[in-house]
Amino acid sequence: MLARMGLFIDSFWRAVGYCLMPRIIALSLLPLVLITVVALGGGYLFWTTAVAWTQTALESSTWLGLLWGWLHNFGVDNLPVALAPLLVLMGATPLIVIVCVLAVAVLMAPAIVTLVAQRRFAQLQRKRGGSFLASVLWSLGSTIAALIALVLSMPLWLVPPLVLILPPLIWGWLTYRVMAFDALAEHASKPERQEIFKRHQLSLLSIGVLSGFLGAAPGIVWASGVVFAAAFLVLVPIAIWIYTLVFAFSSLWFTHFCLAALQQLREQRGERPPGDTPATAAPATPAPSLPSSSQLQDNP
Repeated sequence: MLARMGLFIDSFWRAVGYCLMPRIIALSLLPLVLITVVALGGGYLFWTTAVAWTQTALESSTWLGLLWGWLHNFGVDNLPVALAPLLVLMGATPLIVIVCVLAVAVLMAPAIVTLVAQRRFAQLQRKRGGSFLASVLWSLGSTIAALIALVLSMPLWLVPPLVLILPPLIWGWLTYRVMAFDALAEHASKPERQEIFKRHQLSLLSIGVLSGFLGAAPGIVWASGVVFAAAFLVLVPIAIWIYTLVFAFSSLWFTHFCLAALQQLREQRGERPPGDTPATAAPATPAPSLPSSSQLQDNP
């Protein structure tokens, strides 16, 4: 038990330290760069058409026409012209953010596993127990199972304590299933991965739950950007960066924990890294014997 707790704490602090590395910081900033490129390209190609279509939809709506007429009596004119660009921006921003963050997440997880493996576990044999297709199917199956569990557990959310317990547990379970699989896919065989999931299920679930709570921080910043509209353009990029950094931290935590657990498992089984053969003792050289007295007499 103490060894598992030590592994849990050690992997946490290592993940914190790795988050300060320039490479990880650069990966966490990548979504902002990608979002900027996509937003500028999409704005150049579709902005005028999207704004014109939205303005036409606002002006042609019957019930909105009554609202425009009522506001006209108070001196508010051309509101559809002012609202159309804002609605296009508010509608496109979440879609662009989600697509870019997911794209970076797909690229970030393998890069993080490779970084940790090169720096800490260079001698750890790669048994490749999980292919890309297996990872996709595993993630899809785990996501469906988590969504079903969420739907079935919703009636229990009416009980005050359970609404604070069940959703984090379900999302923590999903997080550890997906991230731990990706961390072990390259290095562990299928039986080794199953054994690690069985031995360290509680620790992995705890990492997933804690990572889920950390993932709520960007949502608070995002909500602040919606409430304080004047700071929207500043707070939303900060929220995106924090979200990506939390994802990187979670992936680092799972990777350090899982690869260290895999190394311990192989050491307990007596497996040695490739090329690490036990040293064999050199054959003893017999000590030269002294000549007998008869040999001394025959050789004056």
